[in-house]
Amino acid sequence: MTRALKFTCILFLLTACAPALRPDQDSASTSAPGPVSAPEELIPAETFSATPPPTETLTPSPIPPTETPIPTATSTPVESLKAKVTAEKIVCRYGPGKNYLYLIAFNVNTPIRLIGRAEGKNDWVLVENGTQDCWVDSTLLAIENSASIESLRIVYPGEYRIPRSPYYAPTVVLAAERNGDEVKVKWAEVIVSPGKYEHEFMFPYIVEVWYCKDGEIYFDTLGARVPEITFTDEAGCAEPSRGRVFIQEKHGFAGPAEIPWP
Repeated sequence: MTRALKFTCILFLLTACAPALRPDQDSASTSAPGPVSAPEELIPAETFSATPPPTETLTPSPIPPTETPIPTATSTPVESLKAKVTAEKIVCRYGPGKNYLYLIAFNVNTPIRLIGRAEGKNDWVLVENGTQDCWVDSTLLAIENSASIESLRIVYPGEYRIPRSPYYAPTVVLAAERNGDEVKVKWAEVIVSPGKYEHEFMFPYIVEVWYCKDGEIYFDTLGARVPEITFTDEAGCAEPSRGRVFIQEKHGFAGPAEIPWP
């Protein structure tokens, strides 16, 4: 083999053994390639989708119904009540109590017309009686339809006036003292002539008292033969207690003298 042919064969072998370029290399390297690391597997980043916070749904609170006030039944006083006498005979007096002067008497079953009552809890009612009305005890009557005397108008004190005495002047209250529930009242003495007595049992002094009992105001008339009296007046009433003193003689009454309530 010639010298030129041998050279050509060697060059051919050297060329055939040279490594080929990979697509990811910019140039060839004659050094032996190092170990090739497998490309890292890319784990896709976790994608967080922003979840919008729940929208708060405001449910309007129901509006409570407006309370309609219940009207209070206001009792309108009646003008009169019909009644009949149930006792054998009853006395009709000048004032709302058993100690006032006598005017007339009604027999059993007499029909009468009631036209008023006194202020405070009291059983006495005013009877229509011509030119001079008078008072009777309602517990001795049968009132039509069992009506209550509290449905009648209050006419005393105020509208109805007891007759005045032409002979005596009013007394003067001297003292009013309280000891617990006990009230003692004293007034100036007025001597009523025996000839001015309606009868021997008549009281020359009439004391009208609006006093408190069990949380309510009661009305009563007290008779006295001496110029002082003691009675009970409890605490606990919304309205104030009060009282007054009259001089009584057979023609009428002098006064009143107001009691300065202790």
